[in-house]
Amino acid sequence: MQSKISAKEVNVYYGSNHVIKHVSLDIFSNEVVAFIGPSGCGKSTFLRLLNRMNDFIESFRMEGQIFIDNEDIYDKKINVEELRKKVGMVFQKPNPFPKSIYENVVYGLRIQGIKNKKQLDEVVERTLKQVGIWEEVKDKLNQSALALSGGQQQRVCIARTLAVEPSVVLMDEPTSALDPISTATIEELIYHLKKDYTIVIVTHNMQQAGRVSDRTAFFYMGELVEFSDTKELFTNPKVDLTQKYITGRFG
Repeated sequence: MQSKISAKEVNVYYGSNHVIKHVSLDIFSNEVVAFIGPSGCGKSTFLRLLNRMNDFIESFRMEGQIFIDNEDIYDKKINVEELRKKVGMVFQKPNPFPKSIYENVVYGLRIQGIKNKKQLDEVVERTLKQVGIWEEVKDKLNQSALALSGGQQQRVCIARTLAVEPSVVLMDEPTSALDPISTATIEELIYHLKKDYTIVIVTHNMQQAGRVSDRTAFFYMGELVEFSDTKELFTNPKVDLTQKYITGRFG
């Protein structure tokens, strides 16, 4: 299979602190990959490498290579803004802008200079349907997104990510601030989205990784300990450390 994302011998340092150690992995198109591991193990840092969000951290330094669609995303010639259109990001806490639902969804398109109302209307309807919230909000698109519930806000944020047509969607603990019903809705959404997107999700919830992902990567102290089919990893881990983590003996 052709890799969508390929990391080769990746090391990350914050100053002299070595936070990612010799990680190599491949992620394929239209699969959901979960990153699990205890707090501070490097899973969110690794996720943020994929759309160069760590570039904002002053002491950040990376060695190794990461390819998306066979393109080295740390090459000096890469346009980082273009990369972030292709690799969307959904954060831990819903972060809608203090604007209407409509303006939240089309925000990225407006930045690109798209003004055609018909086109914007179509994108709003398509993406809000994709995230399963269209029927709930179609009559209040001009109301503030901040008036929505947490679960609805997170779905609007996912719609905003999808509106610029990325091919990869990164999710950093996207349900940790949500109630169980909203969490189940987002998990179901992830399942439906994978036919159109490659999804990488960081989660501290192992049951969630088991429910939504095709493959799971277990990180510990900056190292990739094990990466395999999710069912296999949870029922028959190859590494003793993985076994200890998933059975709750540490973490």
